[in-house]
Amino acid sequence: MTDEIHTVKLADNEREHLVGESPGERQDSATDNEGALFDAYSQAVVRAVETVAPSVVRIDVAKTRQTSRGPREGGGSGSGFIISSDGLMLTNSHVVHGPAAVHVILSDGRRPDAVLIGEDPESDLAVMRVYAPNLAPLKFADSSLLRVGQLAIAIGSPYGFEASVTAGVVSALGRSLPEGRNVLSTGT
Repeated sequence: MTDEIHTVKLADNEREHLVGESPGERQDSATDNEGALFDAYSQAVVRAVETVAPSVVRIDVAKTRQTSRGPREGGGSGSGFIISSDGLMLTNSHVVHGPAAVHVILSDGRRPDAVLIGEDPESDLAVMRVYAPNLAPLKFADSSLLRVGQLAIAIGSPYGFEASVTAGVVSALGRSLPEGRNVLSTGT
């Protein structure tokens, strides 16, 4: 064992000095720290999913399109989330634009009636009303507090798979699309 002093950064402006730690002990310590970081990351994602999942809905749509052989039935699916206890729901315009029927499936399996209230295809947003009691609205955060590098978690029902989760980071803020819309970019 040597009498080296090693400094480990614990938090902003706080340091711990370890005396007499061998290189093997440093490796074990680094592995333990890495494991603790991954565990903390996993716990953050799990907590977010447990908090938000009751607000996430699956949307199944049926569409009829004209082909050279006549009308054809088709379908698709997407995600949305409850934004008020009285049933307002936010989704993407491309999910609900022009379907013959829209079916909403809540996280608890209920299939309430729902109607499209309005949509904006340019921003790809749509608002629907879901007619059901005991809804769990999502709480919005202050997007002005976002920082590049923060954890970004997406929860939804892509392709009809309920409660799918992915995580990444906010990779950019304030980017504009050619139409002039301000967006954020994630690395998920």
